[in-house]
Amino acid sequence: MASPTPLHGTDLVDCARANAKQGVETAANLCGYGSDLNTFRAELEKACNDMRIEFNELSDLIKDNQVSVGIDGTTIAPDTKSEL
Repeated sequence: MASPTPLHGTDLVDCARANAKQGVETAANLCGYGSDLNTFRAELEKACNDMRIEFNELSDLIKDNQVSVGIDGTTIAPDTKSEL
C-alpha cells in the first residue's frame, strides 16, 4: 500500500529498500512520492547520507548479502545463514 504522504529518514530508506527490486517508479509511488522521481531521489539520497549508507542509485539498497555489524573493529555476524 502506498504511503499517503512522502516518507523521510529511516522510513523512506526502509520502504525504498523493500521495493527496490520493483523499480524506481514503483518504489517512489509506494514511498509517497507518486511520479515525482526527482524529489524521491533527492530525499532518498539525503536520508542515506544521514544514515551513512552509500547511495548512487536505487539498486544500491538491494542487499542479497549477509548483513554484519562492526563494533569497535569487531565483526558480529552469524556463522552460517541458518544461525541467526
